[in-house]
Amino acid sequence: MEFRGAYTALSTPFTNGEIDESAYRDFIEWQIEQGIDGLVPCGTTGEAATLTHEEQGRIIKICVEQAKGRVPVVAGAGSNSTKEAIALTLMAKNAGADAALQITPYYNKPTPGGLVEHFKAIAAEVSMPFVIYNVPGRTGLNLLPAHLKMIVDAVPEAVAVKEATGDMNQAAQVIEQCGKDFNLLSGDDFTVLPLLSVGGVGVISVISNVMPKAMSDMCKAFFDKDHETALDLSLKMAPVNRAMFMETNPIPVKTSLSMMGIFKDAQFRLPIVPLQDENKPKLKSVLKTAGIL
Repeated sequence: MEFRGAYTALSTPFTNGEIDESAYRDFIEWQIEQGIDGLVPCGTTGEAATLTHEEQGRIIKICVEQAKGRVPVVAGAGSNSTKEAIALTLMAKNAGADAALQITPYYNKPTPGGLVEHFKAIAAEVSMPFVIYNVPGRTGLNLLPAHLKMIVDAVPEAVAVKEATGDMNQAAQVIEQCGKDFNLLSGDDFTVLPLLSVGGVGVISVISNVMPKAMSDMCKAFFDKDHETALDLSLKMAPVNRAMFMETNPIPVKTSLSMMGIFKDAQFRLPIVPLQDENKPKLKSVLKTAGIL
């Protein structure tokens, strides 16, 4: 399976503290209409950390149903408990997801051997394509290219990595270690264009929640060797990228979706709280300048 282009790490709308299914379906439809290449429910941006397993399964199922096979669905299914990751991955497969996003176990800091055994155990119970998610800022563990190669060699299901270190040297070494056919995806919107230049095939993106067409078009322009257009789109997105991380993700992006009228409001679950009042006019100004509002 090739993960080519822009995949949106979907934000999850809540109303009165519950999943707003209607808003979620409309959001997915808009994403596809805008030309997004793939959808990723139940990741960090989708607030998976505060979803129950039942809610997570429901969200993945809604996403698969609404996508109707028009674009791939890569469902967040990882955990720092191998047993829990197996259950979540089975749930994602049963819901019809095309692949599972598997974060490296956070907090417990497994050894390289532990990482290999973690992903081997999941694959032994649920065989489907895995996108390994390396985000040291969230997990406390950096999956080095040599250790990723150990996983890829031991687990045929591991066909891609979401690389969110922002380190282009490390990204380049992923391709060097795992080969040009391995799917290297950016997990850091600031570095999508340079990552593509070292062998990447796409991005799992936060900003594409609000600018799906721009991110998808940038990837397409790069693949078409129209590097000037790709650079122009990258520069256009840069101020919005910074705004999306003025506070912890997903606070700014969900607030933006509310400002755009795509979500009714920006509701979060604790310990995530709404955008600070002093940042709201700053965010609105950036969105207006970018032509989003």
